[in-house]
Amino acid sequence: MNDIRRTILWVIFGFSMVMLWDQWQVHNGKKATFFPSPAQQTAPAGASAPATISSASTAGVPSVPGTAATVASVPAGIESAPTPKERIEVSTDVLKLTFDTEGGSLVRTEFLKHIDMADKTRNFVLLDESKDRVYLAQTGVIGGSASGAFPTHKTPMTFSGARTLKDGEDELMLQFTSADVGGIKLVKTYTLHRGAYDVAVKHELTNVSAAPLSPQVYLQLVRDGNKPLGESSFYSTFTGPAVYTEAKKYQKVEFKNIKNNKADYEKAADNGYVAMVQHYFASAWILPQGVQRTFSVDGVDIGSPVADCCYRATMITHADALAPGATKAVNATFFAGPQQETMLEKLAPGLELVKDYGWLTILAKPLYWLLDKLHGFIQNWGWSIVALVLLLKIAFYWLNAKAYSSMAKMKAINPKITEMRERLKEKPQQMQQEMMRIYREEKVNPMGGCFPIMIQIPVFIALYWVLLSSVEMRNVPWILWIKDLSSPDPFYILPLVMTATTLLQTSLNPAPPDPMQAKMMWFMPLIFSVMFFFFPAGLVLYWITNNILSILQQWVINTRMGVPPKFNMPWMKK
Repeated sequence: MNDIRRTILWVIFGFSMVMLWDQWQVHNGKKATFFPSPAQQTAPAGASAPATISSASTAGVPSVPGTAATVASVPAGIESAPTPKERIEVSTDVLKLTFDTEGGSLVRTEFLKHIDMADKTRNFVLLDESKDRVYLAQTGVIGGSASGAFPTHKTPMTFSGARTLKDGEDELMLQFTSADVGGIKLVKTYTLHRGAYDVAVKHELTNVSAAPLSPQVYLQLVRDGNKPLGESSFYSTFTGPAVYTEAKKYQKVEFKNIKNNKADYEKAADNGYVAMVQHYFASAWILPQGVQRTFSVDGVDIGSPVADCCYRATMITHADALAPGATKAVNATFFAGPQQETMLEKLAPGLELVKDYGWLTILAKPLYWLLDKLHGFIQNWGWSIVALVLLLKIAFYWLNAKAYSSMAKMKAINPKITEMRERLKEKPQQMQQEMMRIYREEKVNPMGGCFPIMIQIPVFIALYWVLLSSVEMRNVPWILWIKDLSSPDPFYILPLVMTATTLLQTSLNPAPPDPMQAKMMWFMPLIFSVMFFFFPAGLVLYWITNNILSILQQWVINTRMGVPPKFNMPWMKK
């Protein structure tokens, strides 16, 4: 075999791409494309819909799984019959929020600095309650089994406060106040800040009864299980609930596991948050560190016409006895916004993990940090990508030099190998012995170009995920016709350039004399390039930059070693 190194490299590269794609599909809740798992046993009747929790005192008031027996039930969501009493619109410089006076729930969040990629005439909406979407943030009060009903997100409330953050103001405060329900009066205060996507939420509970009570505050996110509109069919990102604790870190819970009652996450802690995650955006409920809490992720029927509805992620505070006439406050933070890593890190420990880099987070986070620092200096995300790849190529210069030197040596002895193969083609065993002798005499290691490149693959995969996950690229231009680095090139110019540079880089390698090897040498780069016609322009730009720098380095090394660089294109052969 003339070039063991190249064959093994292409096989590993091709198989790695197949496995990466396959596991990414599974990682994000889709079926495996190439290596499907064995068929699961048929679920019991009704398992195809979200698992509905058993009813409590009335329909639509299901109990919460995973909580103590003394905890009362949390209402599931919206009921089909009643209509909201009033919708309150509140706006800051970055948010337009809609609250419902029924429970003081947040039912719509519109981001004034982010457009909807499906309809660029509109702002992007995350939380929503419409005929097509259900995505709500709700809070309320539950109690022990001896207690009656307390104010929940179904309880009518009165609104007070301003509706617009005025010029010169940095804070906007609004309140929702309930009547006495079960001996508890609830005042829910939202505090919004200029330029912020996090909202301070204060729950003041007053015991207006004559007996001690043990009310617990619950915070929950309810949404349908449908993927966000505009998701690419060529790459998949996670959509669904997540739980974070310091002990078990970031725990994603897939919708299919909730349906099959296989959701696995930590149930209680004195830290952490619950979140709903999708590509580029997330929402989360956060309690202060040290406050004991219980987590629950389940499916629930709220009577909505939206398909695959609904799922909820709930966090419940532990109960403390509240004496008659006494008031206690439970503070929380609600976040709904873009997954800007530097902003999320400041809000809560581990919140930046909603920006999911997968299993290469340990490499992806420092890469994003460096990219962000470069952008702070360059002020253009496209050129920042180019600069980052350049720095990585400099960091890996000696590894690449070793690989390209090995390739150049292989190219130099290629005529000798070809002649030997032709002379001994009827004697395969002797051919192998002669080939190994040539390698020893010429001091060539067939695997010398493989390992230096393999070491770098995790770094470039991590960078790939950084660019795919970064909302900073969303609707951001680079130059000329590239108006959005998060969308495919509208004229396919970058993918064509990438294909050309990939073929040029491949052609710099010595042409294998074996026909099957020669076909594999061209087949894999072409298939890989075709995929990038449907990938975001920022990803394609990063790969083009890497290809061009690799070609330049390989050209220089070949020249220095006295091996004239030559593009071995199949159509250039006689």
